[in-house]
Order: sequence, then structure tokens, then C-alpha cells
Amino acid sequence: MDNKLEQLEKRYRELESLLSDPAVLANQAKFRDYAREHRSLGATITKYDELKSLRKQIEDSRSMVAANEDPEMTAMAKAELEELEPKLKILEEEIKAMLVPKDPNDFKNAIVEVRAGTGGDEAALFAGDLFRLYTRYAERKGLKMDLMNSNPTQLGGFKEVTFGVEGEGAYGLFRYESGVHRVQRVPRTEASGRIHTSAATVAVMPEAEEVDIQINPADLKIDIYCSSGPGGQCVNTTYSAVRLTHIPTGVVVACQDERSQMKNKAKALKILRSRVLEKMEADRHAKESQDRKSQVKSGDRSEKIRTYNFPQNRVTDHRIGITLHSLDQVLEGHIDQLVEGLIKAAQAEELATALE
Repeated sequence: MDNKLEQLEKRYRELESLLSDPAVLANQAKFRDYAREHRSLGATITKYDELKSLRKQIEDSRSMVAANEDPEMTAMAKAELEELEPKLKILEEEIKAMLVPKDPNDFKNAIVEVRAGTGGDEAALFAGDLFRLYTRYAERKGLKMDLMNSNPTQLGGFKEVTFGVEGEGAYGLFRYESGVHRVQRVPRTEASGRIHTSAATVAVMPEAEEVDIQINPADLKIDIYCSSGPGGQCVNTTYSAVRLTHIPTGVVVACQDERSQMKNKAKALKILRSRVLEKMEADRHAKESQDRKSQVKSGDRSEKIRTYNFPQNRVTDHRIGITLHSLDQVLEGHIDQLVEGLIKAAQAEELATALE
């Protein structure tokens, strides 16, 4: 930990020098980036200064105890150590938490896609359950939901549904929901009472802004068509549905829930931008290094991340080994214990990497 802190302090002092450099002052973009980095390191460096001061006090007190020259001073030093040593442990834990790398995407809005997987109608119903779960969770967290595109079924489920979650920290709260969610229950259509297993896939992306990625209009193929609902009936008689294809990457996005073609196009472009950025970042990470196989961090969609067992009223998150016997509450959006456990596990792994 000390080596990492020394590196950060060196960078902090370097940034102080750069921020007073006339060449940097003349370049507003560089100055802004350096100032942001300087601010982000400030709290950690302040704590590091406290740590060095506290360690010096403890070292002086221990030396006084070891010398054992004056009984009164030795007793005072011992009493001081009893007070300072617990403070040192607390401060070290605080600094460790601060050393966990912050993902700038955590503060962004999120785009969430839920798709029915194996299991036919039952999988579509489960996708609907997940959509309602996330709706309630977002409401409890004071986040705004924006339905972007959906493909509902006649039984009340969804073949797929895409929605935005707006509010500070939305992506940080939803990011660990990415993966395959498995459900075990007796389907409504099952006369014999047998338990069936089906699944839905969840993908969570940080909402990409125009400053994050520029989409060239010349790279887009735009198709306009008539919106349709479950069973194939027309939702409206105007050609308001929009399908965007990003030719360089092959990413395709369709939106039809709005009655306005312009609104559907705007929502489709928002989803497209996030998907293209996600694909580009995934390709870049694959080229740079072989990702460590951490289910908590990767949210690998091929991995089963969570099981919802209705007969036993049980939810199990397989990445961190947490089992809750409160499925009814989880479906009402009470997933804080799961989310907090996943965040802590990811932070512990990030800290271990940062201190390597």
C-alpha cells in the first residue's frame, strides 16, 4: 500500500507543477484534465499525510516506552499508544478503500436490456418479472426509468425490453445485473405442477454521450416501418418505428414504442451509441490483455449469475455465494443486499489489483 501511496503523492506534486506551467495554462483541455486528476487525488493525499503523521507519533511513543527512562513519561506513552494504534487501523482501512480505482462510468445513466432466453413463454414472463423488479428498484433509489423499446407477448411478458435508468450512480447500481438470470418455478400453463427452468439475459451499458463517441451519419442505415404489438396487430397506422444499423460494426437497434418517428430515432441512436462504445471497448480490452475470469467484474452474459427459485422462495447469486430466502421481497425491488455484496466483492478485487 505504501508504494502505491508514494506513487500517487509523486503524481500529485507533479500535477501541482503542471497546473502552474504557462504551456498548460494556455491549453484549456489539458488544464481541465490535469485539474480534474489533481482534485481526484487530493483527498487521498490528505489522508496519506495524516497517516505519516500518525505513524510518526506512534513511533515516538514506542521509542519512549522502549527507553523506559521515566516511569511517568512511559505510562503516558503507553496510554497514547492505546489511543493511537486503533486510529491507525481505521485510517489504513479508509485509505485502502480510497485506493480502489473509480470507474467514471459508475456515475453515468444506464441502458438496460432484458431478453427472454431458453424457456419460451415462461422465459418471456420471467423477463417481464425482471423488468418490474428493476422498475421498483429504480423507484426506491430515486432514479428515473425511461422505456425505450419493447416486444411484449400476449401473456404479459416480454421477448425483449430496453429501458434507460437516469440519475447519478445509475450504472454503478445496475452494472452487476449483466448476465444470465435463471428461474425455477411451475409455469402458469403447466397442468401437472412440474417445476420448469427457464432463463433471461440482462445486459447493462453506461449511456454513451456524444462526447464519448461520435457516430458518423454516413455510417448509418435507417429503416422506417410500421410499429406492431403482440400478435402482429398495428400499434398505430403511421410509419413511426425506426431501425438503425451501424454499418462498420454491424450493431442493429430498433425502437417503436413512441408514436413519433423522431422520438423513436432519438432513443434508437442513444442505444446504438452505447452498444457501439461497449463493443469498441470490449475489442480494445481483448487486444490489450486476456481478461481475468472474474464473474463479479465481467458480468459475462454466458455465465449463470443468479437463480430465482419460486417453490423455496429463494434467490442465490452464484458470483458471491449469497442466498436470500426472500424472493417475494426481491421481486419488489429489494435487491440492496445483493448489489452491495457485489460492489464490495468487486472493490476488494480491484484493490488487490491496485496494490500489486
